[in-house]
Amino acid sequence: METADSYRTLGSAGTHEIKIKASRFIARGFPVADADEATALLENIRKREYSATHHCFAWVTGLESEIFKYSDDGEPSGTAGRPIYQVLIGRKLKNTLIVVTRYYGGTKLGTGGLIRAYSRAASEMLDKADIVEKLICDRLEFSLPFALYDRLMRIINTDKLEIVEQDFSDLVKMVINIRKSKTDKFMAQLIELTGGKIAIIREG
Repeated sequence: METADSYRTLGSAGTHEIKIKASRFIARGFPVADADEATALLENIRKREYSATHHCFAWVTGLESEIFKYSDDGEPSGTAGRPIYQVLIGRKLKNTLIVVTRYYGGTKLGTGGLIRAYSRAASEMLDKADIVEKLICDRLEFSLPFALYDRLMRIINTDKLEIVEQDFSDLVKMVINIRKSKTDKFMAQLIELTGGKIAIIREG
């Protein structure tokens, strides 16, 4: 379940196709890190399926400040991109791109028909897709005296924190990943452990 330091996205790419009155609607979903990756994936589909009539899409990226974009790609305004976007946010997905490619079959579907078709293609694709919860983490870098290492490891093991790097000399230099909801508590424990004599570099 989504919390303040987690989000839902696709674990892998997904595809689903429906046919309505001879038109093919091919929905594809992708996990994306940012708008640049979403744009690159969209352009790849456009080049690969250059004979398609439309490539309508929506994406949502960003965790703390959300960025979104959607497009009807030549379909009547409001009949494709926004319905796909509504499916995305209805499933509470982030860092996700959905592209619905249409091959026109010769019969017009009308405004309502198009909205239903694009919504259905996107929704049914997500029904089949691998939706996962990912943690939002901070990366902390710090050093402390080797004499404190055992006590440090007790804290790390208790909270099951991920050690990314560690280096031993007269000091222990360490980089860890920690979910955001635990960061402030852990930093307070480090300050208490070292009597305040520690510098912590925090990257979100």
